[in-house]
Amino acid sequence: MSNFIEGIVNSKLRNMKEMNNVYEVGHVIKVKDYILEVSGLESVGFYERVVISSYSVGYVTAIKKNSVMVAVLQKANDIYVGDEVVTTGFDFCAMYSRASIGHIIDIFGNDRLLGEKFEGLKPLPIETEAIPIMERGTVERPMYTGIAGIDLVYPIGFGQRQLIIGDKKSGKTQIALDTIVNQKDKNVLCIYVAVNKTKKNIKELYDNLMKKGAMEYTLIVASFSEDEPPVAFFTPYVALSIAELYMREGQDVLVVIDDLKSHANIHREISLLAGKIPGRDAYPPDIFYTHSRLLEKGCQHKDGGSITILPIVETKGGDITDYISTNIISITDGQLVLSRKNFERGQKPAIDYTLSVSRLGGAVQDKDMKKLGAKVRQRFLSYLETKEVYELANTDEMSYEMQQKLEEGHRIEERLLQYKFSPRNKNEIIHMFSEALEPEAEGKE
Repeated sequence: MSNFIEGIVNSKLRNMKEMNNVYEVGHVIKVKDYILEVSGLESVGFYERVVISSYSVGYVTAIKKNSVMVAVLQKANDIYVGDEVVTTGFDFCAMYSRASIGHIIDIFGNDRLLGEKFEGLKPLPIETEAIPIMERGTVERPMYTGIAGIDLVYPIGFGQRQLIIGDKKSGKTQIALDTIVNQKDKNVLCIYVAVNKTKKNIKELYDNLMKKGAMEYTLIVASFSEDEPPVAFFTPYVALSIAELYMREGQDVLVVIDDLKSHANIHREISLLAGKIPGRDAYPPDIFYTHSRLLEKGCQHKDGGSITILPIVETKGGDITDYISTNIISITDGQLVLSRKNFERGQKPAIDYTLSVSRLGGAVQDKDMKKLGAKVRQRFLSYLETKEVYELANTDEMSYEMQQKLEEGHRIEERLLQYKFSPRNKNEIIHMFSEALEPEAEGKE
């Protein structure tokens, strides 16, 4: 077998040297929506770019004994059984131009607002090898979101992977947008990844970021609901390849992936059409690897750059124990859980502080924030437990200590209330919450 493969490789190299490349031609033998089964391509490689009927573009997604499976990325015309499929000898690559910053782009290098291609486009691998352990540094620098409940209680550091999870319409995307807006003048490149979104949603998001002056340092990599599903599947991988390009130049990069539940559903759909054996909840067995190899790109590089990833996952009924959610929770360095009930009660952001976690915590905070944050977190969580028990009780009948505890917790709760696009800097947060804890000290004196 190894001699056979070696012979094919040597033959291809010889043809290239002699400028006598002959590309294989196969034929479509089965069509399942955007998944094709093709025969006659004996030397084709996995992920190789192929051209269907001279105009449509696809890539090889599986290799069988007598045929290969091809996923269509760009469909120019209807595809029928018998159509020709021509190999190219190259892996499918995305196209990227550095002039894209400030625009909405796709993996083909198109400006999705203007419908034009950028100048200076260069091929970019869909995926690159994992960043070696020896090239990774310690995650210890704070990345401020401007949201007090995050920066003080559940902080995020440059190079961290912090999951944002919650039901629909609970403010998940808004936390990501607030974080992007707060990076202004901080030399951070922001990449917002839209997976299978509508044009209307992305246009509104673009307009909001433009009004706040954030598009100057933000790139939106989008796949719309009208695109072929394989395009949506590749979109977050391409965004992370772009992020790694800048990280290796010493740049801090923030990547928001909205959202990974949609990405998982697309992968399930592609896999079922391609005939892969389904596993739990009909997801393919490689679903964990699909997301782990994506999120492992988040790191602090030894040369100074970093990739911080904020993946978003949508839940139903507040259930964060479903298959995809638990997978991603196990990969990331913590999670911000958003509660629909809190959102409807007017708590903004609607963070569920009892379920949220930051596994790095004080390691990514400076001394002042760490000391104050530990105190606020401990007292506020204690207050939430107490409040649940004594919510309907008469405060006049409580002990003085209990009244003070509830009053202090209420002061903290009021200061955690923060509406969209109203960032607070470190000094404001320290002043506000130090003030919230002071009356208790005065009472004891």
